[in-house]
Amino acid sequence: MYALEPPTRLTSVFETLRREIVAGELRPNSPLIELDLAERFEVSRTPVRESLQRLANAGLVVPRKRGWAVREFTTEEIRQNAEVRLALEGYAAGLAATRASAAQIAELKAIHEQRLALRSSDEESRVRTNREFHDAIMAASGNGRLTNAIYQSGQFYFNAPIARVATGDELKLGNADHELILSGIIQRNAEAAERAMRAHIKRTFAVFWRLTGKDEAGPPDIA
Repeated sequence: MYALEPPTRLTSVFETLRREIVAGELRPNSPLIELDLAERFEVSRTPVRESLQRLANAGLVVPRKRGWAVREFTTEEIRQNAEVRLALEGYAAGLAATRASAAQIAELKAIHEQRLALRSSDEESRVRTNREFHDAIMAASGNGRLTNAIYQSGQFYFNAPIARVATGDELKLGNADHELILSGIIQRNAEAAERAMRAHIKRTFAVFWRLTGKDEAGPPDIA
């Protein structure tokens, strides 16, 4: 009989699965079987079951006959989630401009410089450094509830499937966006940082929409 799992096990399973869903590593309708996940994470089924329930509460997974599956968002939900993320992550960038420590700014600079050195063919590193950059900004906002709300708004738009079909020019545009966001944070200019983040999310959402072929008419307007 398994002993009770420490809270850190539950947190680790939940955070890992949430990140993989948000980053597109676990695709919509991918099955999530408790036993398989327990073996993967080397834990009992209890933290897996509780993590899946938390993911369901966050709207990221849905029940299936044999366990759970990654939720597939409708076109309208994707648009609404994009608007939520635009507002929340823009605000997080503004908070980071006023709250980031010197160490956090140094971390953002290092991530950005690493990203600038990447080749367009290095898809894995492109996705990883993009996630790290956005995560570092959320951490620098100093608001854990805001970070959770951003994750619950749905998937990030630059994920592994998108990186495989995105062009080198799109990588350069993303880096230019990051440069503007970082500049606003370094200058402690909350308005500039928020404006740059909102523009970045709006542009990457349009790229996501085009590359996934969601609608031939083009992406819906997000304010």
